[in-house]
Amino acid sequence: MSDGDGITADALPSKVTCYSGGESGFMDWSHDLRGRLLDPVLGVMSRIGLRANHITLVGLLVGLAFCPVFLWGSKGAAFWLLFLHVLFDGLDGPLARFRRTASNRGSFTDTMADQLVVTATAVTMIHAGYAGAWPGSLYVFFYFAVVAFAMVRNALSAPYSWLFRPRFLVFSWFLVEVYWWQGSLDWILWIASAVLALKTLTGFLTIRRRI
Repeated sequence: MSDGDGITADALPSKVTCYSGGESGFMDWSHDLRGRLLDPVLGVMSRIGLRANHITLVGLLVGLAFCPVFLWGSKGAAFWLLFLHVLFDGLDGPLARFRRTASNRGSFTDTMADQLVVTATAVTMIHAGYAGAWPGSLYVFFYFAVVAFAMVRNALSAPYSWLFRPRFLVFSWFLVEVYWWQGSLDWILWIASAVLALKTLTGFLTIRRRI
């Protein structure tokens, strides 16, 4: 079954992830590389009883803390919190593999935590006047739709051939918008929304054919 983007993936194993077929191999390699580089750190975390879900929760809380700190505290501190969120987001997967506890449940939890931070930070930027309501809202809606469709397609062994998940680009552009180029964030959100809308459409059509 092809998604119209160019690959057939009936033979791939079912995994509850939000990765495309082309990304899966890269993500496995990336997790293995981070696991080797962070082996001493992961060993210490494991010995003191930390699990991947703990790291996911901390990353979620730190990411959500960006919102009140940005609105009512220091914008500089808020961006450091967002950086820490990204850092923790890169640790839970390697820790789960180190402990041999990687699972669909963990992947689903991590994905939902990421989506909560994507949504909350976008709403914060809209509320603070740095992003328009329409581009910000469409970005959140289509981002969630693509992630949901990606997980359904992977469960059906029909992954996307490629995906565009621009959260790190958008997070970085928050800095650009606040400190260097005000008014530019909306353009990034419009472009991201357009690409995500296209992937939402192809995802919907493939799922509809598959079921």
